Amino acid sequence: MEILKRNVEQIITEEEFQKKLRSGNQLRIKHGVDATSTLLHIGHAVNYWKMREFQELGHKVVFLIGDFTTQIGDPTGRSKTRPDIPRKVISENAKRFLNQATKILINKPNLLEVRRNSEWYDKMRLSDFIALLRKVTHARLIERDMFQARIKNNDEIYEHEIVYPVLQAYDSVAIKSDMTIIGTDQLFNELLGRRYQEIFGQKPQTIITTSITPGLDGKEKMSKSLGNFVAISDLPKEKFGKIMTIPDNLIESYLKVYTRLSFQEISEIVKQKPNEAKKRLAYEIVNIYHREKKAKNAKESFEKIFSKREAPEDLKIYRAKSGEKWIDFLVRESLAKSKTEAKRLIAGGGVDFGGEKVANSGEKITKNGTAKIGKYKFIRIAV
Repeated sequence: MEILKRNVEQIITEEEFQKKLRSGNQLRIKHGVDATSTLLHIGHAVNYWKMREFQELGHKVVFLIGDFTTQIGDPTGRSKTRPDIPRKVISENAKRFLNQATKILINKPNLLEVRRNSEWYDKMRLSDFIALLRKVTHARLIERDMFQARIKNNDEIYEHEIVYPVLQAYDSVAIKSDMTIIGTDQLFNELLGRRYQEIFGQKPQTIITTSITPGLDGKEKMSKSLGNFVAISDLPKEKFGKIMTIPDNLIESYLKVYTRLSFQEISEIVKQKPNEAKKRLAYEIVNIYHREKKAKNAKESFEKIFSKREAPEDLKIYRAKSGEKWIDFLVRESLAKSKTEAKRLIAGGGVDFGGEKVANSGEKITKNGTAKIGKYKFIRIAV
C-alpha cells in the first residue's frame, strides 16, 4: 500500500498494523498537540496529510489538545525549561491551531474527535499519578537525548520535565489509541505509550514516523525561531516566493514530501532546469492549500516580478519620513527585526529601491517609489 510507504520512515510494528487494517475496524489515530504556539507550517502538515489519507479510508483522528501538559511544556529538543503559559492563552492557541489543522483534516464527527487531556489529569488523584510513576524507572526517563545533552552541559533538569513523557504516554491509554503518526523527535514518548497500553490491558498503538526535510535554508528543520518555514496561513504569493528560495538540492525531496505528484511525474520534473522545477514545486504546494486559480495567480505574479522585472500592482504602502535612514525605516516598520539584521540585509544587497541597490544603511529615503526587501517582498514607499 502506498499509504504505508510514501513519506513513511518507520512503522512500529508493521505486522501488528496490517492485522489492525485487516480487522475492518475504524482505527483511532492519536494526534497530540501542546498549544505553546499558534503556528502550523508545511513541515507539520506532512503528518496531517498522512492522517487525512487514513481518514479517507474511514479512520478517525483523535485531535488531543494538551491543555494540561502545555502547562508543563514538552522538553523535546529544548535546552532550557519552557516558560509557564496561562490556561486562557492555551485555550486561545488551541483554537487557532485547530483552525489551521482542519484546512487539511476532514472535519466531520465520524472522522475527527477533539479531546483535551485536562479531562483526565484535572481529576486524577495523586495516588493514581504515583501509581503511573511506579511503572517506569528514572534511568529510563533520563536516557532521552535532550536530557543527556543538558547533563553534559551542566544545565538544570526539573522534575516536571522528566515526568512529561509519562503524561504523554498515558494519553494513549486514556483515548484508547490504535495508532499515532509522528516525527521521529516524539518516538521516545510514544514508545512509552505502547508500554503503558500493554500494562493497562490494551493493544499497543502502532507508531508511524514520517519524513523530516530541512527548512528553506537547507540546514535545520523548519522552525519559527529560525524563520526557515512556509506557514499554512501564508498567502499564496508568500508561499510561492518562499519555495522559490530553496537550494536546488532540496527540489526532489520537497516534491516527494510536500506534493501529491506521483514519483513518475517527479522524476520528469527534476530533469528540468532548477528554476523551472522550483516553479512547478511552488505551484503544486500553493494548489494544495489554495486551489488552482490562486496557484496560477501566484505563479504569474512571481514571473512578472522576476522574469519581466515588473513590480506587483497590489503592493502594501509603507510611510517613510522624509530623510529617514533606511536602517531606521526597516526596523520601525518591522521589515527587519533589529538594526543588526537591517545592516546585514543592506550590506548583502538585499534592499533595492527603484531598480537600484541601496548602497549603505546610512542612505536616506527622499522620494516615493517601489522597494524590494529580501528575495521576494515588494512594497511601495510613500514619503
